[in-house]
Amino acid sequence: MDRQSFARPARAAHPIVGPLSDASVAKLLDRALARGDERVLDLGCGEGEWLLRALAGRPGVTAEGVDVVDAGFARAREAAARMGAGDRLVLHRQDASAYTASAPFDVVLSVGATHAFGGLLPTLAAARAHLAPGGCVIVGEGFWERPPGTATLDVLEAAPDDYDDLATTVDRVVADGWVPVHGHVSTPEEWNDFEWAWSGATAQWALDHPEDPVSADVLEAAAEHRTGWLNGYRGTLGFVTLVLRQSP
Repeated sequence: MDRQSFARPARAAHPIVGPLSDASVAKLLDRALARGDERVLDLGCGEGEWLLRALAGRPGVTAEGVDVVDAGFARAREAAARMGAGDRLVLHRQDASAYTASAPFDVVLSVGATHAFGGLLPTLAAARAHLAPGGCVIVGEGFWERPPGTATLDVLEAAPDDYDDLATTVDRVVADGWVPVHGHVSTPEEWNDFEWAWSGATAQWALDHPEDPVSADVLEAAAEHRTGWLNGYRGTLGFVTLVLRQSP
């Protein structure tokens, strides 16, 4: 089944692809966009939702996004145009790890996309290469809330050392030359909203569209996702989003 067929109803229900509420996203962006005239880059932007929220209500902000898949780019451009920001959003279909910019950015985002760079520290290295002096990075990454068991590792197709605990994750970031100036650890409620979007909203779409040729596959994929979450990584995989500046 085309992953987009499965993702579409989930993203309609929960546009931020990660366990963060609208309020949490707004607070993180407010911390990073204090001036209101920043240049923002999202490495692994998906459908551009973070960029759209950065642009909303900030007429001085300009934004660029990079992702290897452009399935949601048309929607993002249309949304930006509706808010009068169409000329302030640029989207590139490209491998984010190979992207080069003509000028540095005040804010670099990479939330839930560290796999594209090979992990957290390589992601921060990529962000650093695009960052203007005094700028900040917003990075979102998983961590182990508790040591993972076999069921968790099997569902995620992960190894125990793919993530650290929260304290070690932050320690690694600091040792890499960054200073956390704000952070958000996703709550159980945020996880529940996110996971029910990916299992419940997709299942509802399939039940409401039985005539669609992918309906049965979407319903099966929704059940598989729900089972993997409830019986695998629920309460074990955490998610932290950090606002970082470079050490002097």
